[in-house]
Amino acid sequence: MSPAPTPGAGAPAPKAAAKPAPKPAPRGARELVGQILKRRGALKESQVQAALAEQRKHGGLIGQHFVALGSCSAKDLAAALAEQAGLESVDLEFAKPQPAALERVDATLAHAFGVLPLELAGGKLVVAIGDPLNVSLLEDLRFSTGLEIEGRLADAELLRKRVREAYGEEQSLAAAIAQAAGAVKDADAKQAAQSAPVVRLLNSILHRAIRDRASDVHFEVFPNELRIRYRVDGALYEIESPPAHLAPALVARIKVMSDLDIAETKLPQDGRIQLSIDSRPVDLRVATLPGISGEGAVLRVLDRSAVSLDLANLGLSKVESELLYELTQLPHGIVLVTGPTGSGKTTTLYAMLNAANDPSIKIITVEDPVEYDIEGLVQVPINDEIGVSYARVLRTALRQDPDKILVGEIRDKETAAVAVEASLTGHTVFATVHTNDAPSAVTRLLDLAVEPFLITATLEAIIAQRLVRRVCSNCRAEFEPDEELLMELGNEAPLLRGARLAYGKGCEQCFHTGYKGRTAIYEVLRVDERTRAAVLAGESAARLREIAVASGMRTLRKSGIEAIRDGRTTIEEVLRETL
Repeated sequence: MSPAPTPGAGAPAPKAAAKPAPKPAPRGARELVGQILKRRGALKESQVQAALAEQRKHGGLIGQHFVALGSCSAKDLAAALAEQAGLESVDLEFAKPQPAALERVDATLAHAFGVLPLELAGGKLVVAIGDPLNVSLLEDLRFSTGLEIEGRLADAELLRKRVREAYGEEQSLAAAIAQAAGAVKDADAKQAAQSAPVVRLLNSILHRAIRDRASDVHFEVFPNELRIRYRVDGALYEIESPPAHLAPALVARIKVMSDLDIAETKLPQDGRIQLSIDSRPVDLRVATLPGISGEGAVLRVLDRSAVSLDLANLGLSKVESELLYELTQLPHGIVLVTGPTGSGKTTTLYAMLNAANDPSIKIITVEDPVEYDIEGLVQVPINDEIGVSYARVLRTALRQDPDKILVGEIRDKETAAVAVEASLTGHTVFATVHTNDAPSAVTRLLDLAVEPFLITATLEAIIAQRLVRRVCSNCRAEFEPDEELLMELGNEAPLLRGARLAYGKGCEQCFHTGYKGRTAIYEVLRVDERTRAAVLAGESAARLREIAVASGMRTLRKSGIEAIRDGRTTIEEVLRETL
């Protein structure tokens, strides 16, 4: 689609009145955006602290909270972010894109990644972007256009509006598939990966995945078919499928974006893509897998802006929420969160660290990879390929004088030993392990050669969790369950007999599934004297469960029953996730 003509096109953007140059941060330092706004006179310290409190509750970017609280304007924030990133800012209320500049950037890319070309002169293209950290986008533009690219920071909301005005509505996925299918029939994968139609198609697929709240994007190759599926709220949904001959080109394009070896098609590879979708920072963890019909890939979506890091929003009961908050204040000990992959363990841990985050304490996280950026935390990524392992980083972290440490996963004996050592030397350690329920975590620690007396000396609590789909609020309806449905719950059936339950009829907002979003169900085992005695006596996980329930632990199934009674989820969801 050719760009719509813009009144005044070609005229240079008017410049704002000159202001005294603000004093920059010390060389090599990255000044916090709140400090920049304070120095500019746009914020007061009390407003910074208020926004930090909101961020600890809800997650997200600190700048979003400044604007939401009315502490500063979106223009003030854009100028501060531009200064922080070393970019100029631009006011899109006045800047008018040149038609020649618009023609050099594809409409699909402009919509997907939030970029607006402004000026083209002397082999240099000036573009407005909404995310100051999205340097990879500028590099992609430099490569695809062959021009020198100069980025200028703009208000993200206004930027999206101006992109729609300049390019019209976004191209459909079906149209992108048709263009790509016709353009790369005879090209090899490496050439096709650089072609504009394939770039547009992959951009459309990723943009739609983020818009539809997908947690994973699957590219699956079969002899006569390329199947693309999104995982939304834990369930897989197939989208329009491109022709099979596009599979090598799309996978090669994914490899290019994640800096993987495009020529290696016989071995699995892992990589990472950093994007800005609609001016929101999004990370994609990439894993390729050779199959008998060709190479496929799965992209795990880490959309930091879509996650709430507030203990109150996790699905905990009032008693459990208060208990988790108490655990964040422990002076030492180990707190484990357990569950299968994709059960929300990391989100729970970050919500706990958010509650504990305070200028008076130091928190270090060791993760593979770092999933959420939280201001005030020292976050260290693992890289096993160069020897940066959990155990090695943990030992180094202990010399950084932390108060609390997050370990992404206790996966081997050495990491378990260092975590125990950290707890014994006065640190609080938060970590994940992979077990089916809370009592089984003790068995897992024993498997990792942690002595029973060390477990009883350090372990303070174990939190097991699952994610269940939430009933769509838009098409929610109530009903009274019949006896046949209740009997599927076995002994818990009387707990719901006579209750009014909820289900989703299905609508456009929930893709006609009746579910939208997910909520967690929990069991929290607080290690008390009876539990410690049972561990020292070598009792089984089943016996530990009996003791924990007798001491007041609410099981995953009972937590699920409570979520059903509250109308948050359904019997089918709880049966699928619990025993």
